[in-house]
Amino acid sequence: MPCVRCVQMVKMPCSYRPAVDKILMAEQILSEFRLKKEELKEVMKRMQREMDRGLRLETHEEASVKMLPTYVCSTPEGSVCVLTEVGDFLALDLGGTNFRVMLVKVGEDEERSWKVETKNQMYSIPEDAMTGTAQMLFDYIAECMSNFLDRHHIKHKKLPLGFTFSFPVRHEDIDKGILLNWTKGFKASGAEGNNVVGLLRDAIKRRGDFEMDVVAMVNDTVATMISCYYEDRSCEVGMIVGTGCNACYMEEMRTVELVEGEQGRMCVNTEWGAFGNNGELEEFRLEYDRVVDETSINPGQQLYEKLISGKYMGELVRLVLMKLVNEDLLFNGEASELLKTGGSLETRYVSQMESDTGDRKQIYNVLSSLGVLPSELDCDIVRLVCESVSTRSAHMCAAGLAGVINLMRERRSEEALKITVGIDGSVYKLHPCFRDRFHKIVRDLTPHCEITFIQSEEGSGRGAALISAVACKMAASILTH
Repeated sequence: MPCVRCVQMVKMPCSYRPAVDKILMAEQILSEFRLKKEELKEVMKRMQREMDRGLRLETHEEASVKMLPTYVCSTPEGSVCVLTEVGDFLALDLGGTNFRVMLVKVGEDEERSWKVETKNQMYSIPEDAMTGTAQMLFDYIAECMSNFLDRHHIKHKKLPLGFTFSFPVRHEDIDKGILLNWTKGFKASGAEGNNVVGLLRDAIKRRGDFEMDVVAMVNDTVATMISCYYEDRSCEVGMIVGTGCNACYMEEMRTVELVEGEQGRMCVNTEWGAFGNNGELEEFRLEYDRVVDETSINPGQQLYEKLISGKYMGELVRLVLMKLVNEDLLFNGEASELLKTGGSLETRYVSQMESDTGDRKQIYNVLSSLGVLPSELDCDIVRLVCESVSTRSAHMCAAGLAGVINLMRERRSEEALKITVGIDGSVYKLHPCFRDRFHKIVRDLTPHCEITFIQSEEGSGRGAALISAVACKMAASILTH
């Protein structure tokens, strides 16, 4: 459907026909990004099929959606077993190009509500640590921890540590997880196939200037779900839409064949970013998606994530702009050297351009910074490109979540499911339109479900705090039993 601006331009005098023709031709190229409801339903069904394959022992290895058990469980009555301890904890969060260290004080106020105080520090991870060796990466993490402990004069304390590690891991215990494969641009050698907690412990030991009790490792989707669970006891789904894209949810234990037990539920980390790796998304992938994949650090992997997440959205927009330049529909057929350069158009620019209020200043400023001097018509077409790419992202993501929620309802044999989804991530939080587009399609595809969305307060430290305390309590519970 053409935007209002396009419709208005169609009504303009004949002298404006070249502009109208350009917009209509651009719209024709962009129409590939629009997914019909039936197509989204098909994506949803294929996601559910891969989820089932990931849960079953006989098909788990070949499934693209790995459905990894997390050992965060609930009782048969449905209460998530996450009783929280009070005290001081250290929280680490590694999930992207930034790494966070946090000191957390968890207590109770007079009304026995949780009271959380935090002090945190963000550290950027150098490219050579991300793509060098596992020892280089974990030595850098240990160095950051040492720096943080020095700053806060607590190097003498041996604190319980909760490690939020947002990569595909096969858990063997609450404090033991084998890294299956790196994502999000990481490629540190010697880590895949090894226990991540062991790598961290070894790095701390090599430094020798502080001690730490590594209690547990948890995925960021699980941290998000638990954070939101304390706000709403109906929260049984956690989701991240940021640099990467992933979801977890409470699955019936009887279907989780990788773990013994029939009663209650266990949180399963879907690792759905890899959906499509076995060809499930081939007819939905466009020429731009294929270029993004081929030029990425992990070709052929994380194909669903590459259609959605913030790591790739800006580059997809840039590739579409280059196509329109080559078709002589933008910038008089000429692109700047910067616009021709891969990675130059960051996803934050997409959000910025879609935030434009109609005077085109935001769009003009972004394009100028990329060495282009656009006309008003150029600005309008560029906005259409941004809207097309980010809308497809929201709709594809919605199809995945709808698949999860509909499957939960079927498993529980409920006519109507009331569920809360906790969500975190820069795309969900910062893009001006993603959230509303996403919510609408999720609800369209789940007609028998009443869904509440909660934006996680993980950024303020609450989620990291609770997951550290939860990890400590869970580990203590395991030891006493």
